[in-house]
Amino acid sequence: MIAPSSLEAVDDDEILKALTVWQPWASLIVYRVKPYEFRGRRPPSALVGRRIAIHAGARPVRPAEVRDLVDRLAGDEAWTTGLLPEALDFLKRALEAPGLLPLSAVLGTAVLGQGVPAYEMMPGLAALNDSDRVKHCNYGWGLSEVERFDEPVPARGAQGFWPWRRPGGALTGAAGVAPPASHVRG
Repeated sequence: MIAPSSLEAVDDDEILKALTVWQPWASLIVYRVKPYEFRGRRPPSALVGRRIAIHAGARPVRPAEVRDLVDRLAGDEAWTTGLLPEALDFLKRALEAPGLLPLSAVLGTAVLGQGVPAYEMMPGLAALNDSDRVKHCNYGWGLSEVERFDEPVPARGAQGFWPWRRPGGALTGAAGVAPPASHVRG
């Protein structure tokens, strides 16, 4: 079976599989500075090559996690974050005001790629972790063709992949790394 083209338009009110990601990582994905979501296993083969929704979970931002990412990105261990260098300014702003990142909302969509074993991406990467969960970063799930919504869409999440009905007109073609005022709320 051939997967649908990831360039194909997503119909309004289509049901997508959604993946809940804690903040600040969910926002880093939709701002295209986090090209991989690290998980303990490969992504479901039925979803590889398909568009999924990126949901920011309800868990509040933990300043210590953001500070660790900022310190590593600014130093010799930037490679250990799995983030692009452009993430640094975004994370500094998030550190100053962790309550400004949207929670319990779908932020955009991305095309889910194959799971690449972390040790194939870079030796030593699998031994590192940006989470307090053991063996969380065994596989990097590639995320491409990211589309960020103009406004976060409030939604309750769930563990694993869950169905989410995308309301009409939610997508935007915007792509920068600096969040617009509408994304960072105060």
